[in-house]
Amino acid sequence: MPSYWFDSETVEFEYGGRTMSIETGRMAKQASGSVVVTYGETVVLVTAARATPREGIDFFPLTVDFVEKTSAAGKIPGGFFKREGRLSDREVLVSRFIDRAIRPLFEDGYRDETQVIATVLSADAENRADIPAFVGASAALMVSDLPFIGPISAIRVGRIDGKLSANPLHSEMAKSDLELVVAGNRDALVMVEGTAQEVPEPELLESLKYAHDQLRTSLDAQQELKDRVGKPKREAVAVTVPADLVSRVESMAKEKMSSAVRVTDKGERKAAISAVEKEVLNELVTEYRQEKVALDSLEAVEERRDGLRSIQKGAKSVLHDLQASLIRKRVVSEGTRIDGRATTDIRNIACELRVVPRAHGVGLFTRGETQALVYTTLGSSSDEQTIDALTERTSKNFYLHYNFPPFSVGEARFLRGPGRREVGHGNLAERALEPILPDRDDFPYTLRIVSEVLESNGSSSMATVCGATLSLLDAGVKIKAPVAGIAMGLIQEGSDVAILSDILGDEDHLGDMDFKVCGTHAGITALQMDIKIESVDWTVMEKALEQARAGRVHILECMASETAGELDSLKTRPELSRYAPRVEVINIKPDRIRDVIGPGGKIIRGIQDTTGAKIDIEDSGRVTVFSPDADALDRARSMVEELTQEAEIGKVYMGRVKRVVDFGCFVEIFPGTEGLIHISHLADGRVERVEDVCGEGDELLAKCIDIDPTGRIRLSRREALADTAS
Repeated sequence: MPSYWFDSETVEFEYGGRTMSIETGRMAKQASGSVVVTYGETVVLVTAARATPREGIDFFPLTVDFVEKTSAAGKIPGGFFKREGRLSDREVLVSRFIDRAIRPLFEDGYRDETQVIATVLSADAENRADIPAFVGASAALMVSDLPFIGPISAIRVGRIDGKLSANPLHSEMAKSDLELVVAGNRDALVMVEGTAQEVPEPELLESLKYAHDQLRTSLDAQQELKDRVGKPKREAVAVTVPADLVSRVESMAKEKMSSAVRVTDKGERKAAISAVEKEVLNELVTEYRQEKVALDSLEAVEERRDGLRSIQKGAKSVLHDLQASLIRKRVVSEGTRIDGRATTDIRNIACELRVVPRAHGVGLFTRGETQALVYTTLGSSSDEQTIDALTERTSKNFYLHYNFPPFSVGEARFLRGPGRREVGHGNLAERALEPILPDRDDFPYTLRIVSEVLESNGSSSMATVCGATLSLLDAGVKIKAPVAGIAMGLIQEGSDVAILSDILGDEDHLGDMDFKVCGTHAGITALQMDIKIESVDWTVMEKALEQARAGRVHILECMASETAGELDSLKTRPELSRYAPRVEVINIKPDRIRDVIGPGGKIIRGIQDTTGAKIDIEDSGRVTVFSPDADALDRARSMVEELTQEAEIGKVYMGRVKRVVDFGCFVEIFPGTEGLIHISHLADGRVERVEDVCGEGDELLAKCIDIDPTGRIRLSRREALADTAS
């Protein structure tokens, strides 16, 4: 085999106190760019490929997939087909994070279909594959011929015992009160995803600065690899609109567009902008068609059609840019936003509880033109979600599902399964709420929250967080503190900066930064940030976080006042819904589990069939009894306790004689448990024969006087009679 097949280049660097290596030239060489990233025993192959260019594409068709192969962890997939299927939620979340970070870093005008695939080749239990996948995505694009403006990198930050840590091991994260996954370049951060245990804003900002400092070694290594083996970059030809067309469209539309973007109602504003666009396009088309041009050949006709399409496309681009420019300049210069609010104003908020009768808990949260109906459902441990991850199998007793039907934005389209956006928004809301849920020992339910977005014009994910808090309180879940979320925006024109609270959908699209902050009065529980410009000053970031805190507190106060008739200061209801299951937890010795289950599950099925209750048993001996009927719950609990009760020294029982022997008798004090009454303890005075006092089947009182280390029980009828007589 030719030696060039094995020609490769590798860079190594310290990342979070451990060595990470990036190798190129050995695997997947037909891709435009490919690298293998190794971190501990976790290995990820990342490829970047470009399809054959196609004419007429007016957007950038980028696809990013993060794929975990079970063979990488020495596992065989479950299921009938025994092969990997659709991406898991975790794979989708990592794919989205990489996609959102690298998408803005391609040269303007690049429109070729591009695909980045990160495939996990080996996975250990301590070094998660998402950070190597991100580093690999940037590195693969850097060494490729694709017009990528990099490098960029990502790092995970934890805080363990008050000390910040870069890329902590998976086992160490259990002790961390903070988890941030941060992406950035040399100048600034571009993306943040995070969860925290009510961390104050200044401490979070310190963590972000720490993350940015730690990124630099990875950026240096990628640049070194590109300098060694990077391919020449393809030229991306930006589509420009002729200057005379720009001038013509702006002169025709500027005044009318300025009025249209000042319409405060979303529907009316959309109609006004559409009317201006239609009027300008019709006038341009009319002018073009009135020009005297000889159409004496098929080529001339085609050229004429292409010219018309070019004018229409260029005019739409100019109108879009004009609309954005007018809105942005108005916000920065006047401090007035699209819907007439000031930069710090938050839209009107309305909250309702128990708006439908049968749900365990339900909250309807409305903020302006965004509305979420959020359900909380209580279930047993058998309702936990099993997560068959790459290196471990776990279960979740809390999960949140987010649904975004088309009617929420006035559209009509086919209903399909949740897309990547729905998975991402649901995960953000889930992470925001998880830190404030009660401990499982105090509240042994499985919790499922479902958000149905009924209207959307600006951050339905944050409405989901607020609505979920309401539904949890309505369900009687004793949360540690109420949580609210707010979506913030940023518009920067030169040195002028405007930070926007509670942004609209259009402000998200036209702004320079979109960040969502969730938390309690005490601090942040979740954060998501996308920065669309080259850099944001740290003082601006600090101000934005403080403005978000003020907005979050305002929303919590609105939620409290809106629900004051049913809840006291956002305190949970004192009782569960009458439709929610009741639960009691009994702890038994693990070696008594078989007594409850019985041969082939006969006994536990009998208890459930008799009482109608549901019983879950864990290997630790934790028995959870569920039932919406209090009487059924009591009966099931009593039956379990009777099967597993232990003898107590000093307690008197009414037992039944099971066997008579020369030295005494064996008495069953409760099902499955026997003790010995020695002949000397049958009665006061001397007993010659056991049969003089009792026989098999007789009932008699017996007091437990001793339990030896092997579990043998000694009983006394004599002492039991003395106790009852006194």
